[in-house]
Amino acid sequence: MLATVKHILALTYIRRARVLPVPGTVTVRSGQKVNASDVIAQAVLPARHQLLDIRRGLGIPQAAAAERAIVRREGDRLEKGDIIAETSGVFARLVRAPAAGEIVSISGGQVLLRLQTTTLELKAGFSGTVSDLIPDRGAFIETTGALLQGAWGNGRADSGLLVTTAKAQEEELTRASLDVSLRGAVVLAGHCSSADALQAGAELPLRGLILASMSASLVPVASSLNYPIIVMEGFGKLPMNDAALRLLLSSEKRDASVNASFDVRTGERPEVVIPLPASAEPASDVEHFAPDQTVRIVGAPYTGQIGTLIQVRPGLATLPNGIRAPAADVQLDGDTRVVIPLANLEVLK
Repeated sequence: MLATVKHILALTYIRRARVLPVPGTVTVRSGQKVNASDVIAQAVLPARHQLLDIRRGLGIPQAAAAERAIVRREGDRLEKGDIIAETSGVFARLVRAPAAGEIVSISGGQVLLRLQTTTLELKAGFSGTVSDLIPDRGAFIETTGALLQGAWGNGRADSGLLVTTAKAQEEELTRASLDVSLRGAVVLAGHCSSADALQAGAELPLRGLILASMSASLVPVASSLNYPIIVMEGFGKLPMNDAALRLLLSSEKRDASVNASFDVRTGERPEVVIPLPASAEPASDVEHFAPDQTVRIVGAPYTGQIGTLIQVRPGLATLPNGIRAPAADVQLDGDTRVVIPLANLEVLK
């Protein structure tokens, strides 16, 4: 059976395609050295309409209550990032304009925007070399360095100096954890259950936020913010796995590129790339389960724990809940040995 591979590698060869969503102009050449923030392609996006669901963005189920939270009127012109709606209180939430434009209508807790013609700039994403061009769309960028993949991301990308707010992986991220000294940094933190803390990151602003875990209720807020947020382990209060935590802590004060793109359909994972001046071989994205592999458990009651695969059981194994499924024996810390469905395992490489 093929295994899902999650990369946590101190040094590997990395090659990624950077592609515009529409045809445009490629502005780099093959063999060119690029920095993470360099524009490698651009395209002109024509004027279009976008519907913002204020109820969902603010977590308000009633349309009338959502409309009362809207602080703009029909006909208002907006710049990118302007506040459209907000709630008050300790857990205040915001909905911002995704681009410059004009409010066409407000109805049923939704805001219809007419967005201006804009130029979309595609950045390299990490420092490296342009290996191949994709005509009218972008290019392949390659580098060597550390690669860490997470469980969820909000779709944004940026880069900056990696800084940690605390060595304790169980520490809760709050607004007080984020002071002005972290402006422009990629911040490593523990668990987050506060929308206010995420908003504080946008106000600094941060260049990226790497969390061990996050409350699932914060997905709408995190998705609306303009800086990349990666959740390494998943939703709920989960500690970061030791392999990723050690690698990130040892990389503090290095440049880190955060690409929080996430697509279940294509298997694209959010990831952190830390370029390093060394040579390395590419890592495989496909593996077969085999003894002695380091694996991570992705299902309860051992979610997030790392162990060693002892053996893949032949045929179907009967699990404690009575279900029969392909499974493996996994050795955890100490003398704990558990039987885990293969569907709940991913190989760490």
